[in-house]
Amino acid sequence: MAEKVYSVCGMCTVRCPIEVEVDNGEVSFIKGNPHDPGMAGALCPRGGAGYALTLDDERPQFPMIRDGERGEGKWRRVSWDEALDYVADKLKGIIDEHGPESVLWSDRGGPFRDLHMAFVRGLGSPNYCNHDSSCARNVQHAAKSVMGMGRKDVSYDYKNCKHLVLQTRNIFEAINVKEVNGVLDMKDKGGKLTVIDIRANISASKADNFFLIRPGTDYAFNLAMIHELLASNLYNKEFAAKHIHDLDKLRTFVKEYTPEWAEEETGIKASSIKALARELAHAAPSVIWHPGWMVARYSDSFYVSRTAYLINALLGSLGAKGGLPITNKPGDFGRKGLKKFVDLYPKPDKPRADGCGSTLKHIDGGPGLIHLNYDVMVSGDPYPIKAYIVHRHDPLMALPDPEAIKEKWKNLDLLVATTFSWSDTAWHADVVLPMSPYLERDSIIACKNGIKSYFFYRDRAVKPRYETRADWEIICGIAERLGLEELSGKSLEDLHEYQLKDTGVTREDFKATGEVWLTDKPKYRTMDEISFKTPSGKIEVINPVWEDMDLPSLKPYESPERPPEGRFRITFGRCALHTQGHTVNNPLLNEQMPENKLWIHTSRAEELGIGDGDYVSVNNEGADGRIRAYVTDFVHPDCVFMVHGFGHKLPIESRAYGKGAADHELMKGGLDKMDKAGGGLALQEHFVTVAKA
Repeated sequence: MAEKVYSVCGMCTVRCPIEVEVDNGEVSFIKGNPHDPGMAGALCPRGGAGYALTLDDERPQFPMIRDGERGEGKWRRVSWDEALDYVADKLKGIIDEHGPESVLWSDRGGPFRDLHMAFVRGLGSPNYCNHDSSCARNVQHAAKSVMGMGRKDVSYDYKNCKHLVLQTRNIFEAINVKEVNGVLDMKDKGGKLTVIDIRANISASKADNFFLIRPGTDYAFNLAMIHELLASNLYNKEFAAKHIHDLDKLRTFVKEYTPEWAEEETGIKASSIKALARELAHAAPSVIWHPGWMVARYSDSFYVSRTAYLINALLGSLGAKGGLPITNKPGDFGRKGLKKFVDLYPKPDKPRADGCGSTLKHIDGGPGLIHLNYDVMVSGDPYPIKAYIVHRHDPLMALPDPEAIKEKWKNLDLLVATTFSWSDTAWHADVVLPMSPYLERDSIIACKNGIKSYFFYRDRAVKPRYETRADWEIICGIAERLGLEELSGKSLEDLHEYQLKDTGVTREDFKATGEVWLTDKPKYRTMDEISFKTPSGKIEVINPVWEDMDLPSLKPYESPERPPEGRFRITFGRCALHTQGHTVNNPLLNEQMPENKLWIHTSRAEELGIGDGDYVSVNNEGADGRIRAYVTDFVHPDCVFMVHGFGHKLPIESRAYGKGAADHELMKGGLDKMDKAGGGLALQEHFVTVAKA
């Protein structure tokens, strides 16, 4: 009989709870954890293909030290002791010469980052980063500018929602299984779905309203929506009077941004905007206008997310059942939270190298802005960065203009990659420390907050196939060599016992279902029970922190640049089968989708003599990609679109090698295009030519 192991998927950053059936040491089946009410046994195709990653013989199998120039692909196989000794010795030398602040770390974020942050703080460096400047920094700072709280301090009550608006959120392709199930439950109960996008994605195919918007004009759409809600008295007056500060200033600001004006900008009919406003008012407060997920898109994406939060506030959906209820933590249920590893060490005295939280006082100093640290590698201002540990993160594919990044990295004395699959960054590193794939590794405990809260951790389903280790083993191994006693000589049991101290929860409690829920019932806290962490204690229309940085809280709309004659705005996104670049070489997923395609509008394709399925060349300033055309009416004529993560050039990845095109390589100078108010890169402010290959 197969053994059941309750664990956590690792095929993307969502980390869905799973049940793994193991028979004679081999995985026989993976499904969503049936004991988790949000999963109901469901799993996305990436999660289902997890065992193919474990079986893949083209992933890093043992520690390696570079034996040649960076990027040459020449490696020396070493033991774990030699690899960890090498990294620790190099770090000691760099810290002795330049100080601990000269060490930089970046990762993909997620629930297990507490140990990563503790390690970096233990070194004495303030420079922990994640990937978020190419993802959700704009929405994080939009939330803080409106509510004084982060984006995760409100939840999404999809199941009880009556009208969901998806803008910069493709929920049926960038999949969070619990969210997908919640939206499907909403639809089954008669809830409406509206999608605003530059193409008809899978989410749009399930929508009641779909708006094919001109790229770069979402801010105009949102301003017109606010205008209509206020001008037609469709907003929640009681909520606004109690909880919105400076509403009169918002009313004055949007006076000129009428739906008729927005029609000219967005291509969406004024009558449709007005009708949507009435539909939302009818469903309020059980409305979610999603403020976005991957919002590193345009130079005003911060304001797109910010106005989304203001729309939610006007509809009274902040804090509401079926809207955006306030996120609960263990303390809200009378329970103790997990003890944090990061609290083992004092906060470093030095400011962050990227200026976040100091010179950039409006930017969250937690994960910072990784791309600004690369500039510091060149300038040495405010101090040198000489060592860089890249953990389960591929900046050379996640960020624009990889050749420019490599130039900045030339000033590093040490570049370490911890990874479970090959990546451009790992191939360019000095040392590769191979992580075990998620089915072969265990983890520290994490807490998931929401309208209900629970503890969970990743349990190891099968033994490592090759000479790979879990991330906690790697981090604690380096920590021991550097004399960080608090993280040295620790077993996983030791780490868990530390985290669970005073929680009333034991390791044994996880065995039955893999999760320990801290409450039986969801908790909806009313707005009268909380105070926003803003100067006024209310929702801020005008935020003084941004104003002090000469960044207007209400920015006058600027029409986006139109594509020059014969060019297209390059856009990109996700699909259900792949997670950025790290699943493209997965044997099962590659078989399903071996290459990406270029979505191009029928009229523009005809002008260029391009037929459906033809290979085309996409070019920008000498950067070139070869890709098949997908000719369709369901993409805006001003842009072309491709799924991100393709165009691999590593010979070790035989399945992905040379398949499709890489959008980020077409973004020359992209590291300098940033939404200054939110910190996110403006990745869709680039223009390309397209020609039949």
